[in-house]
Amino acid sequence: MEDRHYICIDLKSFYASVECVERGLDPMKAKLVVADPERKNGTICLAVSPALKSMGVKNRCRVFEIPKNIEYIKAPPRMQLYIDYSAEIYGIYLSFFSPEDIHVYSIDEAFIDVTNYLKLYKQTPRQLAKTVMGEILKKTGIRATCGIGTNLYLCKIALDILAKHTEDFIGELTEESFIKELWDHRPLTDFWRIGAGTSARLEKHGIRTMRQIAEADEDMLYREFGIDAELLIDHARGREITRISDIKRYKAKVNSFSNGQVLMRDYAFDEGRLIVKEMADLICQRLVKHGCVTNSLSLYVGYSHTLNAPSAKGSTSLSHATNSPKLILPALSALYNRITNPEYPVRRINICCNNVEKEGDIQLSLFYDLTEDEKEEELQKAILAIKRRYGKNAILKAMNFNDAATTRERNMQIGGHKSGEQNQT
Repeated sequence: MEDRHYICIDLKSFYASVECVERGLDPMKAKLVVADPERKNGTICLAVSPALKSMGVKNRCRVFEIPKNIEYIKAPPRMQLYIDYSAEIYGIYLSFFSPEDIHVYSIDEAFIDVTNYLKLYKQTPRQLAKTVMGEILKKTGIRATCGIGTNLYLCKIALDILAKHTEDFIGELTEESFIKELWDHRPLTDFWRIGAGTSARLEKHGIRTMRQIAEADEDMLYREFGIDAELLIDHARGREITRISDIKRYKAKVNSFSNGQVLMRDYAFDEGRLIVKEMADLICQRLVKHGCVTNSLSLYVGYSHTLNAPSAKGSTSLSHATNSPKLILPALSALYNRITNPEYPVRRINICCNNVEKEGDIQLSLFYDLTEDEKEEELQKAILAIKRRYGKNAILKAMNFNDAATTRERNMQIGGHKSGEQNQT
């Protein structure tokens, strides 16, 4: 079997680095956090510069957790700016590699299969990684770290565990060096796909290292983790057979659309219902935009953190697959009324459309009249066209002007954070 070579490139403290570059500061030396100054000190810092990290400030900390004796710059988030930088860096990748060999993992991280490029550029994987990282630094001012591996898993582990401790910010692993260098590494949560929950379940069986996973009874692992045990067993030996080409070909058997938000304050029962309706209206537009329909809806309602109360969850089925707000909004409103305790203040809401299918893929009853749905869909398409041209707030409903409504503000955000268009500094 042909040896393959992968690199995983991560942009160091990406949001903070972008803000430093925009201010003419060295991202490696400047003390800067990205956090919305309009929110309370309990808000999470979206990024912390490497200089602050070296002083013990943890990434994704809350503002109040930063020691008072440290002076730093607080930069309001500008999500559109970060997207623009990320797109520019993706353009740099494309100047070296075909898009078929690139898998964008997140806004600041990408996997690249460099196997077929080593002869072309007459470089080793490490030399090629340095070349790409140097081009990113030269053109954007953003420093990158890189993991190199003989499979996708190993390059990710080399990035997450080894790269931060090397002078050139590059880590490199093979299956053999993985066993030699990381089999006894702790904690297990440093490894990709092993979170606190998985680690705790392993520790119940006295397993605290990758070596112990590899040497554990496989039947016990399958009883504990089901099919996921297969990944644990393979990854414990540094094995991974998935290629980027496999990821590109993958298509999910079941699709869903979801929309969620954490509210900025505790909401009363009626206010929470308003938010559900706003979110349902937006998800209907998303369904229309993608030419999809749904026949099942799920709702999650989380209560105030001041209460030690379990969240509310429930699902409901529709009479037929649809994307019409005339059917979806009342159904979700009724579901909210049924599952939510009216005495508890609401703080988090999530809506999910289940069994999402393309409109042409569904089988309707011969006795169902599509006329009303078709009229509603044409209206939704007209609204979407206007919003594309004039902005998301070009057309709003009366409910969006309620004091408790959030749609107008969220329309000015990307990923729940300010786009930056209204807070350039």
